[in-house]
Amino acid sequence: MGKIPVTEISKLRKSTGAGMMDCKNALEEANGDYDKAIDIIRKKGKAIANKRADREASEGVVLAKVSDNSSRGAIIVLNCETDFVAKNNNFIKLAQSILDQAIKEQPVSLDELKQIKLGNTTIQEEVIAQIGIIGEKLELAYYSKVEAPTVYSYIHPGNKLASIVGFNKNDVEVQVSKDIAMQVAAMNPVAVDKENVPKEVIDKEIEIGREQARAEGKPDQLLEKIAMGKLGKFFKENTLMNQAFVKENKKTIKQYLQETDKELTVTGFERYSISN
Repeated sequence: MGKIPVTEISKLRKSTGAGMMDCKNALEEANGDYDKAIDIIRKKGKAIANKRADREASEGVVLAKVSDNSSRGAIIVLNCETDFVAKNNNFIKLAQSILDQAIKEQPVSLDELKQIKLGNTTIQEEVIAQIGIIGEKLELAYYSKVEAPTVYSYIHPGNKLASIVGFNKNDVEVQVSKDIAMQVAAMNPVAVDKENVPKEVIDKEIEIGREQARAEGKPDQLLEKIAMGKLGKFFKENTLMNQAFVKENKKTIKQYLQETDKELTVTGFERYSISN
């Protein structure tokens, strides 16, 4: 066929995000058929994805968002191979579009999120297509959500750490919501309160406490008491409601919330960090 019009190349580039030369080559291979050219670009993504399947995608972005009525929040993690790509605007826009769909469609799992439509294809297919465009392994690695009367999200500068927190009441003060979301991000609690800590975690901490006491030469009859004391310290340091408030460490999070509203509490939270 004749020369591919620049307008068609630009149209394909806008639709797929691929480079001008990739779009030109795809249209030439497809003899000017726009839909076939899109398929060619997507197949290129799958081929590159297969080649890079064993690569480590340890960089990326962690994004969080709440619904317009603040009753739902979600976190997603989109991984890539390099920090250079993680800071690329198109990569961040892709992650944001996935998060928007997660908020809108409310999938129950990561696998379900991957099958949600994003434009004319699924999220998973779009991620694979972008592998061919970007040239790195990409992976939608994590998704979680919180539902509550009020949900607040926090993204730490740099898009490597985010949290979402649910509260038991509507219209929680923004500053209070932000303080608790930042507390979760900074202090990484294991549970909301003592009763929410999984039994296997408690059992492990008790055993660690016993072994530490034994290694310190403490009498056998005191090992259990010492272990329980260490468990109490674990609860204080690792459960959100009992942690010291990072902005005012003479009070716990529970005390801080009750100063605002005696009945205000946290119903749940999620947190994710990409370690550097």
